[in-house]
Amino acid sequence: MIWTSFPVFSGISAALWLAAPFFFLSKNKKIKLWLPTILTLLGILIYGTFITLLWKHMGRAPMRTLGETRMLYAFFVSLISLLTFHKWRYAWLLFFGAFMSSVFIALVVFQPETYNKELMPALQSYWFVPHVIVYILSYAVLGVSWLVSIIGLLIHYGTHKFKSRFAELIFILFSTLFFWLRGLIKLFSQDGLENDSNTLKLADNLVYMGFSLLTLGLLFGALWAKEAWGHYWTWDPKETWAFLTFLAYLTYMHYRYHHPTRVKTNLWVLSVSFVVLMLAYQGVNYLPTAANSVHTYSQQE
Repeated sequence: MIWTSFPVFSGISAALWLAAPFFFLSKNKKIKLWLPTILTLLGILIYGTFITLLWKHMGRAPMRTLGETRMLYAFFVSLISLLTFHKWRYAWLLFFGAFMSSVFIALVVFQPETYNKELMPALQSYWFVPHVIVYILSYAVLGVSWLVSIIGLLIHYGTHKFKSRFAELIFILFSTLFFWLRGLIKLFSQDGLENDSNTLKLADNLVYMGFSLLTLGLLFGALWAKEAWGHYWTWDPKETWAFLTFLAYLTYMHYRYHHPTRVKTNLWVLSVSFVVLMLAYQGVNYLPTAANSVHTYSQQE
């Protein structure tokens, strides 16, 4: 199993994920209940099979490079979307989870950053797999919470009157490309989605789960750093942005607790928190300050 097989496996999986939610439009209750789940699960199994075979072929966990973590991120987003759907029964989660996974699959296809890279000594540790897995899983859960916040904002601004023509124009300008998403929401949504409190409750449950995993990732990373470099924390650019991500979601939880009725503000804070997360995950490696970072192994060829 080599990386050149990735487009085939991932393409089949993405097609199954993207097709699955449309069966919710069927009038047949059995089809609506089982077929989306079966197709999504089948895509996850095919994708997971590739990861397993690649792991065996490379002789190490495929978690070192940015491209490899993107591959894992797509897997976990689809898995979390399926589990979240079965917990709260919002069919649109399957579609948007599939869309998000497909975006990361496309990034891997066009910029894989892989191909037979051996682990540097610092990565040859028992902390390697649990640290990366916990972090990517937390990013996936928080990614799904971001989808909820975006849908909540579209619904909120789409159903509330604007105080000025300028504000309305800005909303239209930035949401034109997303109006079709609102149409899909109407098609896929089930009871209570358009209730602000229900939207935030769904987001809260995901944030609490993702934040717990994020905290574990920070702790695992600190313990690993102590073992590898002799210090728990060195304010490395990656560490700094990881801590900023931690603070961003902590801010959301505190603001949400003290201001539970400020729906719009809570949704915006949650959305911005995910931007900080993506900067920590995807953006730090491209900053000039990352040139001397101990985490630059993720970019090495």
